Amino acid sequence: AQFAFQENEIKLLTAEIERLKNFGCLGVSPSLEGLRDENAKLKYRLNFLKKSLQEERSKSVKSMININSCLQEIFGAAIQAAYPDLENPPLVVTPSQQPKFGDYQCNSAMGISQILLKTREQKVIPREIAEKIAKNIPANECIEKVEIAGPGFINVHLRKDFVSKQLSSLLINGVQPPAIGKRKKVVVDFSSPNIAKEMHVGHLRSTIIGESMCRLFEFAGYDVLRLNHLGDWGTQFGMLIAHLQDKFPDYLTVSPPIGDLQAFYKESKRRFDTEEEFKKRAYQCVVLLQSKNPDFIKAWNLICDVSRREFQKIYNCLDITITERGESFYHEMMKDIVKEFEDKGFVQVDDGRKVVFVPGFPVPLTIMKSDGGYTYDTSDLAALKHRLCEEKGDILIYVVDSGQSVHFQTVFAAGQMIGWYDPKVTRVAHAAFGVVLGEDKKKFKTRSGDTVRLIDLLEEGLKRAMDKLKDKERDKVLTPEELKAAQTSVAFGCIKYADLSHNRLNDYVFSFDKMLDDRGNTAAYLLYAFTRIRAIARLANIDEQMLRKAAREEVLVLDHEKEWKLGKCILRFPEILQKILDDLLLHTLCDYLYELATTFTEFYDSCYCVEKDRQTGQIVKVNMWRLLLCEATATVMAKGFDILGIKPVQRM
Repeated sequence: AQFAFQENEIKLLTAEIERLKNFGCLGVSPSLEGLRDENAKLKYRLNFLKKSLQEERSKSVKSMININSCLQEIFGAAIQAAYPDLENPPLVVTPSQQPKFGDYQCNSAMGISQILLKTREQKVIPREIAEKIAKNIPANECIEKVEIAGPGFINVHLRKDFVSKQLSSLLINGVQPPAIGKRKKVVVDFSSPNIAKEMHVGHLRSTIIGESMCRLFEFAGYDVLRLNHLGDWGTQFGMLIAHLQDKFPDYLTVSPPIGDLQAFYKESKRRFDTEEEFKKRAYQCVVLLQSKNPDFIKAWNLICDVSRREFQKIYNCLDITITERGESFYHEMMKDIVKEFEDKGFVQVDDGRKVVFVPGFPVPLTIMKSDGGYTYDTSDLAALKHRLCEEKGDILIYVVDSGQSVHFQTVFAAGQMIGWYDPKVTRVAHAAFGVVLGEDKKKFKTRSGDTVRLIDLLEEGLKRAMDKLKDKERDKVLTPEELKAAQTSVAFGCIKYADLSHNRLNDYVFSFDKMLDDRGNTAAYLLYAFTRIRAIARLANIDEQMLRKAAREEVLVLDHEKEWKLGKCILRFPEILQKILDDLLLHTLCDYLYELATTFTEFYDSCYCVEKDRQTGQIVKVNMWRLLLCEATATVMAKGFDILGIKPVQRM
């Protein structure tokens, strides 16, 4: 449809240029220069459209086809032809669970049967409906045949040449995202620790999940803005600055050596709670900070910089890219937020506080305290408006724990109420997640009962990964550089995968022993499987250039049932990604990668890729089309790892 629209516009513009040429030749126009300008603009637009059309066509040829979406279009057209008067008929297409039921199933007949009974009082058995749909399937390149099974399931068998062609395209063009239409802007709010407090295990989930979501949207072709909504403003800075002045009186000229900011914070909090004079001074510091006194801004920046350096150590370990935009960024906007809600009549005064009641939510938002200060509600409303109205976000995602669900639902509803966005046009979502539990199924703590520091957790992961590699005697076969690369890949990969492989809505148990196990659905197993797959061609003395040449010349034969199963599994990658773009549940990708790895193992155990002489061990035959299936598997796994933020290694 997009191509047809652009082609039509090209025709219209070409005709308009011809018309302007004629006018210019006849000298009819009072402003020939104006006509030339208009002509130039139209020609520019025409060239732009032609180039755009060529790029889109080129991209669509290279893009991986979402087979499920293709089948939905085919069956949607068949249902429309069979039942033209039916409004919004159910369209259900899913991969088949068993080979005997084909490759995919369309299960719409049962739903249509119910609709006909309810709306028209027509009793039609689903099998008849399924047969009518099957008869109206339009000509297409992907379906070999369909069969009606049971009460009305339509079993779909894909064409082998179609699957083979798609696999060849994948090998030639690489893993290309499905076309998404108009490029939208996505704003993702994640990580968001507090200044002067160390990142702890509670920040792990938001950081890992948010990074992976950003990678997925970026791969799919969206314009992604990654935001770190730091807690860098508020009354706590009063006590921190007052304590800084006492402990390092020359802080304005000599940078204070604050080594342990957590201890510094605890000291200032103890003084704030026990020393009345200190408490008064802390409040005065807040006032001076908020009035932008240069000395107090410098003190605030010093404290923030110490925290930033500590946060960056974590982000470097986990390969996180994020733009800092803390609460302080929105401070100047907050008075305008309060005024806007007041002007529109949404503000009520309750015991000196200014509150906003949002229909459907019992607890109001407090947008101004009785002392004139602002709250988290005010800063979150200011951030929401800025992301919608200034950043022009089409999709906003907040990766914050489930405990904040009601708060965000209320803030989003307030944004709709005041007219900042229409949920039918703009998607604003809270990607909530559960808490990290210890192996005792209680909140993850140290033995002394303290919150686990994230840097300690990552260092423990590195130590355990090295122990595991040495247990497997990898230190005897890998170079020191390869061993170090394998250590970081396993340590951080396993920590990320253990989180992402669980449904984010649930709590999950953190266990180093389970995540470092090289059996089952773990990063350790998948990373090892990946290095084995990559090694197959290398051990057969087949290099990348030979594989690229074979991809263009060889036909991928899919005669063996395990070849066929693996080929179809590889091509499900785009539909897996589309599902996650819709529901933001990344464990689906982990489940898919594990399924792909186990399907590959079935294939490798049954189908010889490289045949050797049993006596000499020399290679006697290379089945190149099977090596290409290995390569396609590894290519998809590598992209899956990249989206999850996991770095595989060539040798492990």
